Amino acid sequence: MSTSVVERTPLANEISFTNDEMIVSLVDGRRLSVPLAWFPRLAKASPLQLQNYELMGDGEGIHWPDIDEDLTVEGLLR
Repeated sequence: MSTSVVERTPLANEISFTNDEMIVSLVDGRRLSVPLAWFPRLAKASPLQLQNYELMGDGEGIHWPDIDEDLTVEGLLR
């Protein structure tokens, strides 16, 4: 018996921050937490700059125009 696997592109729907972490909420209910230290531009950004993000595509990526930083959700999951 074979089983088919439905692959879905992980999509973000909300981003939040603590002092040390970025928390990415995905549309499927998962939450991903990553250290800000992994991303020097984000680590050096002000709280206002961090909150000024745009979801790219349907949530496949995140863009911060004030600091010219782009991340993909798939890349964060790797």
